[in-house]
Amino acid sequence: MSLLSIKNLLKRYASATGEMTEIVRIASFQLSAGEQALLRGESGSGKSTLLNLIAGIVAADEGEIVIDGVDICGLSESGRDARRARSLGYVFQNFNLLDGYSCIENVELGMSFGSGVDRSLARHLLERVGLGNRLDYRPDQLSQGQKQRVAIARALANHPKIVLADEPTGNLDPSNAKTALELIQSLCRENEAALLLVSHDASLASSFETVIDLEELNETKHGTEAIS
Repeated sequence: MSLLSIKNLLKRYASATGEMTEIVRIASFQLSAGEQALLRGESGSGKSTLLNLIAGIVAADEGEIVIDGVDICGLSESGRDARRARSLGYVFQNFNLLDGYSCIENVELGMSFGSGVDRSLARHLLERVGLGNRLDYRPDQLSQGQKQRVAIARALANHPKIVLADEPTGNLDPSNAKTALELIQSLCRENEAALLLVSHDASLASSFETVIDLEELNETKHGTEAIS
C-alpha cells in the first residue's frame, strides 16, 4: 500500500479574465514509504500548487489525496491542518521562518502544532544540520544557506512520514544547494520519511532513483499564467 496515493486530482483557479483555468490534473500518482522522488517541472507547471494540495494548504476541486490511509480531500480545513501537523514536513523555497524568533524557537514552533515541543529534539536537529552554535540566532543573523538548514530541521521536527520540499535549492548558491539537498535526503533516510521534492533543476536528477516529469504526470493542457 502506498503511503501517498493521488487519484483524479483536479485544481482550478480563476484567471485574470475570470475564466477558470486548470492548474493541476493528475490521474494517478503514488509515493511509497521511505521513497525519495524528484518531480521536475518548469515555472508555471503547477509544482507548488501540487505540494500545497498534498499538504492540505489548499483544497482540491476534485479527486483523492490519500495519506497513510486517510483521504484528506474529505477533511475540513482544520482537519487538513491537523493531518499536516501529524504526518507531513514542508521545506519551503523561501524558508518561511519567523524573523522575531530564534533558530530553536522556529523549530519548536513547528513542533507546537504537532505532538508538542521537545527542546532536546529541536536542539539535536539543529546540531545535525550544523547549527548547534546558532541556536539563539534570529533569521536576520543567518546566511541563506543557514536559513534553509533551519527550515530543514523544522520540517523533521514532528517525525513526519512524508517530507515535501518546494525548490529547496532555488535560492542557494551551488555549494549551499548541494549541502541542503544532501541534508534533506540524509535526514529523511535517518527518520524513515519519504521525500517528494519538486524542482525545475534537471541537474538534481542524478541524486534520485525516482524522477518524474510533471508535464507528463499533469494532464492539464491549459496555460497556467505563471502560477508555480
